[in-house]
This record gives sequence, structure tokens and C-alpha cells, in this order.
Amino acid sequence: DKPSPTASSTSASSASPSSVPLPASSAPAGPAASAATSASSAPTTAPTEITAQHVLVAYKGAKRAPAGVARSKADAKTRADEVAAKAKAGEDFTALVKTYSDDPESLSRLGSLGKFNRDKLDKAFSDAAFGLRVGEVSGAVETPFGFHVIKRNQ
Repeated sequence: DKPSPTASSTSASSASPSSVPLPASSAPAGPAASAATSASSAPTTAPTEITAQHVLVAYKGAKRAPAGVARSKADAKTRADEVAAKAKAGEDFTALVKTYSDDPESLSRLGSLGKFNRDKLDKAFSDAAFGLRVGEVSGAVETPFGFHVIKRNQ
């Protein structure tokens, strides 16, 4: 008895339920295959809402900077670049929030901003956040509040 083509394709797709099978000629190989498959199967329309976490590195004089923040703008940028490098190297983003963030409001939520629309936050922040793929981390993004490192979660 030969397995039916439907049975073999069902078992192949059940191994990776979130990925959509690609034609054999265009299917990527290796460990990045499922990420590449998910990215290529993403809807072409831009989402109206996303969720993200962020680390805010404030500097003296930044809008709503906590009273104890005395670092210069240049020092804040350096610190944000360090956070981004650590996050991109695979360090736990929530742990980075706890260690580095100067945003007392989102700190209690572990950096989570919840679900938001593009027009609800600063344009530079929104442009960076909406430009990320799910799971991707930004570099340092400057807003009037300081430098943010953003991780898109949804």
C-alpha cells in the first residue's frame, strides 16, 4: 500500500503548523527555512495594529526624563546601541528592559506597550516598530523622550 499524496503532505505540514509549504524549487533549506517561509507567506497588507516591547534610554533634557537621569544625549545613544547589540545577539529582551529602561510606566509591564496603532506614538517610533518583522529588534531610535530599542512581538 502506498500512502496517499494527501497523507504525506498533511504529515509534512503538521511538523510545522505555522509555515506554509512552498514549491520545491523555491523552498529554502536549512534552519532558517521556517523563518524565511513564514516571512514570505506573510500578508502583503500592512497591519493596522502591532504589539511591541521597548527599552527607553533617556538623557538629561529629554521629554519626561526621570529626575535622576543625568547622562548626556551621546551617552544615552551609546547605551541604547549596547542594548540593541545585546538583544540582536540573543539576550533576553525582558531582562534588558529590567536592566536598562528608564521608562517607569512600561517597566512595570516589562517594556510592553500593548497593542497600538501607528498614529498613537511618536512618528519615528511608529515607523521603526511597524517596519520590523515579528521577533525582530530595532537599532537605537531617537524620539523626544530619548533613544528606544524596540522588539516587535506581534
